Amino acid sequence: MIEHRPFDTLGKANHGWLDANHHFSFAGYHDPERVNWGALRVWNDDIIAPKSGFPTHPHRDMEIITYVRTGAITHRDSMGNEGRTEAGDVQVMSAGNGVQHSEFNLEDEETTLFQIWIIPSERGGQPGWGARKFPKDDRAGQFVPLASGAANDDDALNIRTDARVLGATVKAGESVTYMPTAADRHLYLVPATGSIRIGDIEAKARDGIAITKEGSITITALEDSELVLVDAA
Repeated sequence: MIEHRPFDTLGKANHGWLDANHHFSFAGYHDPERVNWGALRVWNDDIIAPKSGFPTHPHRDMEIITYVRTGAITHRDSMGNEGRTEAGDVQVMSAGNGVQHSEFNLEDEETTLFQIWIIPSERGGQPGWGARKFPKDDRAGQFVPLASGAANDDDALNIRTDARVLGATVKAGESVTYMPTAADRHLYLVPATGSIRIGDIEAKARDGIAITKEGSITITALEDSELVLVDAA
């Protein structure tokens, strides 16, 4: 099953400093057909104005992955961590039994990002945070794990859930194939840039594609494309 969710069907919330687009029910946006996709609970497509951001607020029992598309985001938390994550790179926060954090765009330009929340395999535990660079050249023509709870994804940031967040860059006219470990996995694919085709479906940048009951998927780039994929239980 492959379901195309065009960008213009997503939930919308424009707060001036924040232009948010919700692939799943979030805050004031509720769609009973789009509450979650397996353990994937949130996929927000955010545009944050310069010199603005999210003031300190709490989280618990959630794995929160931030994929920066353009610009940069600066994170501070109650564990004493502080870091600046740039375009193409990733940060992960395991909220565990509770953490407070803030995220600000301290740059002179807009920051655009995907923020992805995945339900952890177990509740509680000590919170944690980490970030690292993922050069786009390293993911040319292949999916590379960016954040993962799988034992063999040693180079990915660790998340405490049965899920993987992967990235790939694909040149126009070329294809990339992904094979989940089981057909009943919940895959969710978003082109950060470009346009793609999966089977008979064509999707543009920032569209969502929900996939399950497929042994493998082959994505063909219609334009140079940057892809983000979640594979969750």
